[in-house]
Order: sequence, then structure tokens, then C-alpha cells
Amino acid sequence: MFNDSSDNQTVWGEAHTASEYKELYRITEADLEHIRALRNSMSDRISEMIDPFYLWLEQLPEFHEFFPDSNIVERVKSLQTDYWRIFFEAEINETYVAQRRRIGEAHARIGLPLPSYFAAVNMFQELFNRILETEKLKADQKVATAESFGKLLHLDTAIVVETYNRIIEDTLTAHAKSLMEMSTPVTQIWNGILLLPIVGIIDSKRAGDIMNGTLEKIAESQARIFILDISGVGVVDTAVANHLIKITQATRLMGCDCTISGVSPSIAQTIVDLGIDVGKVKTTATMKDALADGFSRLGMEIVETKN
Repeated sequence: MFNDSSDNQTVWGEAHTASEYKELYRITEADLEHIRALRNSMSDRISEMIDPFYLWLEQLPEFHEFFPDSNIVERVKSLQTDYWRIFFEAEINETYVAQRRRIGEAHARIGLPLPSYFAAVNMFQELFNRILETEKLKADQKVATAESFGKLLHLDTAIVVETYNRIIEDTLTAHAKSLMEMSTPVTQIWNGILLLPIVGIIDSKRAGDIMNGTLEKIAESQARIFILDISGVGVVDTAVANHLIKITQATRLMGCDCTISGVSPSIAQTIVDLGIDVGKVKTTATMKDALADGFSRLGMEIVETKN
């Protein structure tokens, strides 16, 4: 929570520059002056924010998960002290934004849930407001300073969360790509016969990957039969059906006959209800039927033998 990462200098690109962030969150020079006015007094009082924060933090169930030993606690306390010193300097430039992004990277890397981060931000704001009440400022100055503090804290939170979300999304995309590649292996199961079982959702990107992989495998193996099994596909709509038809047409142009197997009654009913013209696409209810038909077209026959 408010972790930094001294060994990770990667700065993730964002849509906003420091100036754009200030404009977006309506942070004026007057706001920054309110924060800077407390720089000297807060440099001696940062511990009044951090120490109570950890008393609160220790009560949370996830505390020991992210802080398994005292050395980590002390290191993070030191990083948070640096964070708040930079905060009260209130110099919003690209270096400032990059440092906040590194905090987002660190939070994503350790897997800190965003609700926990938001709770921590809220607690720090409460602790600051308590300290502000003891400052020798006029009532209107305290109100203005509290508002300026909130603006800058919201800016920091936005940068951290944007970076956090981007890293998580990139990780999920990479995992999805890996799973997709694992779930779409075109396999030569017999001389002249290729099989591809599809599991999950078929979108335009995946359909394109399937087509490219299939055509490359056909060219490599000179296969004459291609079986596309869709028994693991949960939903078949107009778009999915059109993708499947295009794949069969492309394989036919390569001189390879395609059969779509695993067409369940519900999928067949959906295709009929949608009025999709499957044209010359050959289909079977089961992969077994598709294999038997494929062997037959190659002039072979499966014969059961008795021991």
C-alpha cells in the first residue's frame, strides 16, 4: 500500500502528461501552493500519518499476507515517507507522474486488491485532516488546503490505478493468448487427416488465428481432410457461424475437404433459427462420425476386431 519499486524503472505509457493530469483534476497553482505551505511542518509530522496508519493496517486480514515480516514493514514505511515528502513538494511534472506509475506497477506485481488500496488512501486522507486541524491556519485556509490535498491525492490515485489496471489487463491478455494457443492445436491424427478441437469462444481474432494455423498446417502436411470439432464451443451465433463457414471455404481452396463435427441439437437449432446458410459445409454430430467419413473418403475403413 503506497509501495514503490526501486529496482523497476519501467514507466508504463499513459494517455496523459503531467500538465494534462493537472488540467483534468483542476489542480491550480493555488492548490499546489496550499500543499507547499505545509511542506516544512509536515516533513516533521509524516510519522504522525504513517504510524497510526500501520496500527489501522495491522487489523486488516490481508496485513500478514503482504507484510510477512518486520523488515518489509520498515522498508515500506521508508518508501511511504519518501512518497509523502515528494507529495508535499507539490512539483507535478513528468518525474512525479513516473514515480506514481511505479507505485501502480508495484501494487499490481504483489497482487494488492484495489479495494484495499482505496481503503488505505481514505485512511491517509483522514489522518491528514486530523493533522491539519492542529495547524495554525485560519478556518478558510484549512478548508482550502483540505480541498487541495484531496485533489492531489485523487490525481495520485488515478495514476496508480490506471497503471495497475493496464498491467493486470496486459497479464490477462497474455494468459488468454497462451490459453487460446494451447486450445487451438491443429494435429495430424493420420496421414492426410487433420483435427482441430475448439474450446471456448470464437471471435474475429481467434477465427483468424485458427484459419492461419490451419492453412499453414494443410500446406505443410498436404492433408486432404480437415475436421473442425466445435463440441466445446458454448455459443454459436451469426458471427461464429460465418467464421466457421469462411474457414471451411479457405480449406477447400487449399484442396482439403472440411467437416465440422460436434454439432449439437441446440447448435443446429440456433443455426436454423438464425437463418444461416451453411451452403456446402459438411457437418456431423460427433467427432467419431467425422473420422469415419474422413477415412472413407481416403479409401480406408475402420474395422473392429475381436480378441
